[in-house]
Amino acid sequence: MAKIKKKIKTIKVDLDKCNGCRACEVICSAFHANPKYSSNNPARSRIRMIRDPMRDVYVPVYAGEYTAAECMGRDKYIIDGKEYDECGFCRAACPSRDAFKEPDSGLPLKCDMCEDDPPREKPLCVEWCLNDALIYEEREEEVDEEVKVEDVEIGLESMINKYGLQKVMDTVARISQKD
Repeated sequence: MAKIKKKIKTIKVDLDKCNGCRACEVICSAFHANPKYSSNNPARSRIRMIRDPMRDVYVPVYAGEYTAAECMGRDKYIIDGKEYDECGFCRAACPSRDAFKEPDSGLPLKCDMCEDDPPREKPLCVEWCLNDALIYEEREEEVDEEVKVEDVEIGLESMINKYGLQKVMDTVARISQKD
């Protein structure tokens, strides 16, 4: 399989700088409203503030890939002497939890780095982060060729099995009508 150069976009999180203000959630949900900026529903946000008040820590987590399988991992992490479970930091939408699911349809959300026309220099959550806790990075990597049609079909089939054909079709129709 041939290798191609692909731009990889990531958001790094500096937990020492995050104060839990949730500006990232607010702007993300407004950007993804229909029409854009017409409402603010944090459930539509592709970034969520995970808060543990007993440990006084805030962790911004942005949505990753959907997974149809429930994770079996129940590992614990110790950060600065504080214990966390891995589910709390997971970026995936999965059957185990309701995080990163579209509130109207229940379909999984994924961070799109605020891709827009014209293209943005960096995601809005990074731009609006008051304490510079979110850092946007781009790099080029050699990767295998792009996704095959079969892979897309497998993903669609998985979503249809999980949510039903009508719900998937309604969501695609709604998305295709966006400006």
